[in-house]
Amino acid sequence: MDFADEAPKLLMLLYGLIAFAVVVGGLLVLLDVVPNWFARRREAALVAAAPVDAPAAAGPRPRRRSVANRPEGALALFFLLPTLLLLAIGLVVPAVRTTVLSFMDGNSDNWVGLANYRWMFAQDEILGILTNTLIWVVLVPLVATAIGLVYAVLVDRARFEAVAKALIFMPMAISFVGASIIWKFVYAYRSGEYDQIGLLNQVWVMVGGEPQQWLNNAPLNTLLLIVIMIWIQAGFAMVVLSAAIKAIPGDVVEAARLDGVNPWQMFWQITMPSIRPALIVVVVTVSIATLKVFDIVRTTTNGNFDTGVIANEMYNQAFRFGQTGQGSALAVFLFVLVIPIVIYQVRNLRKQREV
Repeated sequence: MDFADEAPKLLMLLYGLIAFAVVVGGLLVLLDVVPNWFARRREAALVAAAPVDAPAAAGPRPRRRSVANRPEGALALFFLLPTLLLLAIGLVVPAVRTTVLSFMDGNSDNWVGLANYRWMFAQDEILGILTNTLIWVVLVPLVATAIGLVYAVLVDRARFEAVAKALIFMPMAISFVGASIIWKFVYAYRSGEYDQIGLLNQVWVMVGGEPQQWLNNAPLNTLLLIVIMIWIQAGFAMVVLSAAIKAIPGDVVEAARLDGVNPWQMFWQITMPSIRPALIVVVVTVSIATLKVFDIVRTTTNGNFDTGVIANEMYNQAFRFGQTGQGSALAVFLFVLVIPIVIYQVRNLRKQREV
């Protein structure tokens, strides 16, 4: 290794480490000094605003500071500024830049208007990808929420409730890539003259079938990939809905039992209306995660065999094929799909606060 060639890189690394230490150290100092300064100001303001017990002849009472002049607002602004700055750097600026790039060609040199969006809806392959994404968004939230809800109801106050919940929640601790590799082995294929290492093919052979290349056969392969996402998200749904079920007032449940309702009526007339806000949160959260799914498709099939989704194709167009404009158009379209879900969730949260 030639030290002369590596010296600039090492120097840049050293500068980066120094800059990191200065920024982080400065931020820690600010977080230590500034809040203390605001706390002292607030304490002084409270002392100044305290009522005076002396008689009126001793002099006028100290004036109370208005709410607008209190230091709480400045302290809140101090803590919000880093968040707003990071939000602008990590979300607003990239969103604006991606939107601009979506109206330019693959090299980001020439303005092409809506050509990238026309391409997106004119290609049969892209339309198939949009259809796959729609299937994901419809099936994953519904099935994962249903499984989580049924499981939460069945194990509620059971003898081994904690163990049962841990078993279904465990996939949430695994990354999407790790889960995809696990299930890729489940779907693994070997020809008939060899022993099967894939669980699904082994079971299929045991019942008299021939080994199948499950991940190569459309549209079944898309459904098998959806199973991976459901396996991960069902634990999240179960935890949230189980907490909502336990929050139902005991007197409501007891009154319903005294009225003679059966378990089915208890579920539909008491449990479901009581946990409706939690159900909405779970469906919205899982829907957004499903719209952005990338790791599962990338790890298992890389979008081949008609399994592509928007996020994976966006990556392929922008980074594999060098078509920045088309990749940006897919990113903008994905962002537009997420916006209505977010708006609905915000409005729902506001209604809950009003209630």
